[in-house]
Amino acid sequence: MPIALITGVAGQDGSYLAQLLLSKGYEVHGIVRRSSMLSRGRLEQMHDGTHEGTLQLHYGDLDDPIGLVRLMQTIAPDEVYHLAAQSHVQVSFDMPDYTGSVTGLGTMRLLEAIRVSGVPARFYQASSSEMFGASPPPQNEDTKFHPRSPYGVAKVYAYWATVNYRESYGMFASNGILFNHESPRRGENFVTRKITKGVAAILAGQQEKLHLGNLDAKRDWGFAGDYVEGMWRMLQHHQPDDFVVATGEAHSVREFCELAFGRAGLDYEQYVVVDERYFRPAEVDYLLGDPSKATRELGWTPATTFADLVSMMVDADRAVLGA
Repeated sequence: MPIALITGVAGQDGSYLAQLLLSKGYEVHGIVRRSSMLSRGRLEQMHDGTHEGTLQLHYGDLDDPIGLVRLMQTIAPDEVYHLAAQSHVQVSFDMPDYTGSVTGLGTMRLLEAIRVSGVPARFYQASSSEMFGASPPPQNEDTKFHPRSPYGVAKVYAYWATVNYRESYGMFASNGILFNHESPRRGENFVTRKITKGVAAILAGQQEKLHLGNLDAKRDWGFAGDYVEGMWRMLQHHQPDDFVVATGEAHSVREFCELAFGRAGLDYEQYVVVDERYFRPAEVDYLLGDPSKATRELGWTPATTFADLVSMMVDADRAVLGA
């Protein structure tokens, strides 16, 4: 039975990845912070006895390098999926130092823990399309990085740390440059989930308006459940490398609103209020990924359309509120 370690296992991506690996018969270990409020809702279905593999949770922190070494030695994983980060772009402007420490240096600490422990694990780094920032679309593996937030800057650091450990120590270390990926498990402070939850709340009579920032920003949005398959395929590849994972389509926040409210029979223009408080100090206007390398070398393609993704999220939030 292969052994996998997931940092950020309680998050959106971590829960979908754990679900995938368990279905493949893995022994899955997840790291959670002792100080965090672990969202059992995302993980509770892993314990229903229907999966071939097993899931164990361990306390750990990316600020604790010695603890990371001990975990590596104790678990001895075959594969390490590093998903944990301070991953909210707007928050990174408010907490740049914390974001740099966790998202950037935390990756270096984990890579070093693998090296020092001597465990020959394959390593996956969750890189981000935010690294491209102001670089013109479409963006692929050769596109120059131009991050426009402390989060993007920290992810660039983590990206190059992964490449450095691959080249310096011969580690099987790969970067998955994932463009925006959403789901009903997305955190409520991210714009897509804020929209779909807002639709449900408006239908339920819990709020009257939805305040958002830049409606014209364009993103390449896919389904997180599809994207974790790409992560797994990277670590099954014959050699470590860096891959863009995206749909190859871009849609604006305005389009997302139109579809989300339309799913509920509403006109978004009657409910959405543009609020300058939600504008970033430096905007990323247009992210559009080119996933052709992942398709060619990994055989990965997205299975969920943009319209289906929006409908899935709206329906899930409406079900929660009975709206």
